Amino acid sequence: MTDKSSDVVAEITQGYTFDEPAIELGVLMHDDSPVPEAKVRIPLSMLNRHGLVAGATGTGKTVTLQVMAEQVAAAGVPVFAADIKGDLSGLASPGQPNEKLLARTQKIGQDWQPTASPVEFYALGGEGIGVPLRATISSFGPILLAKVLELNDTQESTLGLVFHYADKAGLPLLDLEDLRAVLTHLVSDEGKAELKAIGGVSSATVGVILRSLITLGDQGAEAFFGEPEFDSRDLLRTTTDGRGVISLLELPNLQNRPAIFSTFLMWLLADLFTDLPEVGDVDKPKLVFFFDEAHLLFKDASKAFLDAIAQTVRLIRSKGVGVFFVTQTPKDVPEEVLAQLGSRVQHQLRAHTPNDAKALKATVQTFPHSSYDLTQVLTQLGIGEAIVTVMDPDGAPTPVAWTRMRAPQSMMAPTPADQLTAGVARSSMMSKYGTEIDRDSAHEILARKLEEGAAAAEREREQAEAEKAAAREAKEQARPAPRTTRARQEKGMVEKVVGSSVFKQFMRSAGREIVRSVFGNARRR
Repeated sequence: MTDKSSDVVAEITQGYTFDEPAIELGVLMHDDSPVPEAKVRIPLSMLNRHGLVAGATGTGKTVTLQVMAEQVAAAGVPVFAADIKGDLSGLASPGQPNEKLLARTQKIGQDWQPTASPVEFYALGGEGIGVPLRATISSFGPILLAKVLELNDTQESTLGLVFHYADKAGLPLLDLEDLRAVLTHLVSDEGKAELKAIGGVSSATVGVILRSLITLGDQGAEAFFGEPEFDSRDLLRTTTDGRGVISLLELPNLQNRPAIFSTFLMWLLADLFTDLPEVGDVDKPKLVFFFDEAHLLFKDASKAFLDAIAQTVRLIRSKGVGVFFVTQTPKDVPEEVLAQLGSRVQHQLRAHTPNDAKALKATVQTFPHSSYDLTQVLTQLGIGEAIVTVMDPDGAPTPVAWTRMRAPQSMMAPTPADQLTAGVARSSMMSKYGTEIDRDSAHEILARKLEEGAAAAEREREQAEAEKAAAREAKEQARPAPRTTRARQEKGMVEKVVGSSVFKQFMRSAGREIVRSVFGNARRR
């Protein structure tokens, strides 16, 4: 080994040697060979300074996430991650040794032992294998919901006013049906006055939001919103032997509903920020949150949404929560968020197109100065290799290191579905969140008001008709009888007289007298 090579190894060894607990990412790659004694690590105390795991598809990002998650959990820190492709479910099963795996781990000096981690499986609204995870519309809030609905700034502002109206009117917004009921009420004849009172809200804009909600419901989002609402503090669980529980959220059909899933993850993070107390700098974080496919979170996001993310990431560090964004290039993450990420694990990038070249150049600029030609090295990294820099315990960046990453000790494939199903059925979380609740909320309250209003209107109508009928009867009684009525009455009296027996006898006697006078004769008895 030359003096220059010795200097590089010494620099990395010293730069990543800490007097406090740390997780191992891998070892230095130098002269195309791993250097087992030069371990590349992240201090546990620096995990809440956040980080980025990036790289092109197929370069090993998911395996890196798995390596980090199992080590963080083994150190007693709970972990949350979204299982985009289902591969992370292998964390629940011990790894399966093979010749290639053991040869790799031996080269980097890794004492590989097949080990399973404690894992809790969740599924949004129960769509998939896992404990149902739901949130209420009210706690989700207008900014996050506007992101899901892809609303513009004006529509987002209107949605905020609608939420404000619902709060003031005592209309709980628990699910999509509740919000649709409130919007429908505001554009109805009964609610137009209330819509006008909100101020600056047009019925046309409300109509756009209402149609967007219907589309969202058609995509299956109905299952995500409702009760029992997930308590994000249940992510901070440890086992009796002191290991952190890894909470995995299954995301089926992500390609059909990317905004729903990514925004739901942001809700979890925001909810943690709201609920957790301030702890300041700690020896190890309360939770490490891995945000896979992070580019979906920022795509087409409004300024209000981006501001909310930046603020949450900036402030949640003091709550003891570390956030790692996992995506393809640093350009996927806004600058105000990227600037807050202390650790970088960059897998291979490709530069096949002009856009790729721009992304490569931007990525190089995010790293501290080093002896590497990163523009060249980042395109030459092998699968399972990465360029790494982290924050040391003093908050300074460590030297940039070309790293051969460790292999996971859990299974690098999905855990069999029958094992997952059995595990979920035994979970204490299933008894807490498994049964959906449908309590009184805005939809039911407005429906009752509508029924009460309709009943009151019917009573008023019947009363008005009765009053009109009574007025007509009184008027008829006070008015003189019409001539036709008098004639009809006189005719009736005549008919009674003519029909009587006395009248008939009288007429027979009179008839005989008349006959006599006319014909001049009469038969005598």
